Amino acid sequence: MAIIDLVRWTPDGDTNIFAWRYPETNLSTYTQLIVQESQEAILFSKGQIVGKFGPGKHTLSTENLPVLRSLFGIPFGAKNPFTAEVWFVNKLQPYNIPWDIDRMSIHDIDYNTQLPLTANGQYGLKVIDAEKFLVKVVGPKSGFTENDLTDQFRGEFTTKVKSCILQFMHTNHVGFKNISAYLDSISGHLRMLMNEFWNNLGLELTGFYVSTIEIDDSTPDGMKVKNAIAQQSSMSITGHTWQQEQMFGTAQQAIDGLSNMSGTGGLIGGLMAMNMMGGMAGGNTGIGQGMMQPQYNNPTFGGTQPYGNQQQGQPQPQQVKMVFCSNCAKKFPSTMQFCPNCGDIYNPCPKCGTDNDVNAKRCISCGTYLIMGSSDYCPGCNTPIASGSIFCGNCGMKLVESDTCTRCGAALAPSVKFCPSCGNKR
Repeated sequence: MAIIDLVRWTPDGDTNIFAWRYPETNLSTYTQLIVQESQEAILFSKGQIVGKFGPGKHTLSTENLPVLRSLFGIPFGAKNPFTAEVWFVNKLQPYNIPWDIDRMSIHDIDYNTQLPLTANGQYGLKVIDAEKFLVKVVGPKSGFTENDLTDQFRGEFTTKVKSCILQFMHTNHVGFKNISAYLDSISGHLRMLMNEFWNNLGLELTGFYVSTIEIDDSTPDGMKVKNAIAQQSSMSITGHTWQQEQMFGTAQQAIDGLSNMSGTGGLIGGLMAMNMMGGMAGGNTGIGQGMMQPQYNNPTFGGTQPYGNQQQGQPQPQQVKMVFCSNCAKKFPSTMQFCPNCGDIYNPCPKCGTDNDVNAKRCISCGTYLIMGSSDYCPGCNTPIASGSIFCGNCGMKLVESDTCTRCGAALAPSVKFCPSCGNKR
């Protein structure tokens, strides 16, 4: 077999190669070894390291490798062949090794729900101990690239990064809304915690960067969460509620039905759309008004009737239903005078029962004018009533039972039809 006179390695291509083994092992004590800048050459023979060489031109003589005399019996200064593996280690600092983390779940403090997250970024590694790196990482391979590194340590890398990110968010009370403001802090935190892991392998973590932390929308559940957050943001910007969002969607479907007017369905759809749009504008009559009632205006369990369906003049059992707080948007029973979640006073609409802000002049749901300054409630339907009212404006229940004039308050005899003081008809 031919004796190799010159050994060198010139990397080519775009792939980051950390270590490469020269394919031939037939060397001699006059073989020339050329090591380029940012490289280090390690010689292995009979399972042990026989020499290390830095940048420059070297002759593999017994002067440079005195261990050859004990391994092969080569006399000092003699010219003899021997076998050895030459490894070249690249000691450059690549900063463009990409990484990404699949689904990791955390209970987010901003949305108070479980969020599936994903993260990605880049990191850079530098070989600081070529011997340890070749023994612990490379092993019997003929070369070791960036892809080999990411494939070999993906499991440990993923576990450590996930744990560090979630611990940082939990410990520092950082929610998803503000996570982008902490990417630099998270990157520094991860670099500090993971550097020890790479040092044990003969590597130094020269840079670690978290580029993005996003909602994982690769699954149906993640997509639903992402769409819900986008819808919440849209409603926050435009100022409309979830109930109005649903009504807008229903009205749009009815309007779309106008494109097909060949049948009865298209005509009905068009009429429904027009009535619904009239209801959105604050009308008090027509089909639209009934369809624009919010979700909590539907019949509830227990057999009670919704507002507006009681027979006039007959007391009805107090209706218990769930309403949305105008302050915190959480549900609570209509029998409560204050929201149990935030303590805001329940200011119901006398017509549909929707909770409104105390300063609101009209109901946000049905547009009914609100009774300002009322402190009395109908004993039949618990609807607020103005002081001095004779009948409830919601259920029609008679509120004044005494024989007194409704205009001047004078006492009336059972047989009289007109007030003797002011002439008001009884």
